[in-house]
Amino acid sequence: MPELPETETIARALDELVRDSVITAVAIPRPNVLREHSADEFGRRLREVAITRCWRRAKCIVLDLSTGDRLVVTPRFTGGLFVARRDAAPEPPPSNPDYTCLALTLSDGRTLRYRDVRRLGTVALMDPARFAAWTAGIGPEPLDPDLTAPLFSGFIRVSRRAIKTVLMDQRRLAGVGNIYANESLWAARIAPTRAAARVTRAEAATLLAELQRLLAASIAVGGTTFRDYRDPLGNRGGFAAQLQVYGREGEPCPRCGVPLSGHHKLEGRATVWCRGCQR
Repeated sequence: MPELPETETIARALDELVRDSVITAVAIPRPNVLREHSADEFGRRLREVAITRCWRRAKCIVLDLSTGDRLVVTPRFTGGLFVARRDAAPEPPPSNPDYTCLALTLSDGRTLRYRDVRRLGTVALMDPARFAAWTAGIGPEPLDPDLTAPLFSGFIRVSRRAIKTVLMDQRRLAGVGNIYANESLWAARIAPTRAAARVTRAEAATLLAELQRLLAASIAVGGTTFRDYRDPLGNRGGFAAQLQVYGREGEPCPRCGVPLSGHHKLEGRATVWCRGCQR
């Protein structure tokens, strides 16, 4: 599932590609990805509307519209947003099978498509009040300069749940998923199963610094691609080559050489860590 670096990469590329474009037509071949509105209402509210900004909130891509509405796309496991460059050759016909769920024709003739093989992602059109309520239910952004080490320590150390589970709780911290939770905990030498309440203030400060370092490094190379994730131009992310523990169960720890352990006991997700140097 695309996490913060992947959705940040998508949002930045879209902002460059489609900002100030006007949506002239809306096609919804698979309306079951829509939330908040029917297909008819969704199409009516998007036609002849300009896209004024594209940005990210948590693991979602947000398109600000000239009407004040916002289009919130949550790609989940196999969803993706794709568009050609303005100077590119005409788009080829959609692939067969075509997994396009939503297609927005833009004023310059290009098409912004949301494709989703498994259709687990969602697309929601929110008015200002609905968007405010939605975003208020999400925790702070880990790359926000206002998120200081004392604040981070304060909201994670009140929980008795496993620290990895707390990191991935979007109500406490936005955008962190399985990949970067595993990696940041290894970098900070903290066992993923340790109760968050048992993480010291000093360890919390180290964990935040490592998490921010990893997220920034991943954004710099377009995120992590294993299989489905691509940016809006179809490019793969390059951070997989820098992963130290995720997907490496049984291999030697890069730091101490002890074989990396793994299980699926936390939230049913793959947890990989080193019993030798994570405590």
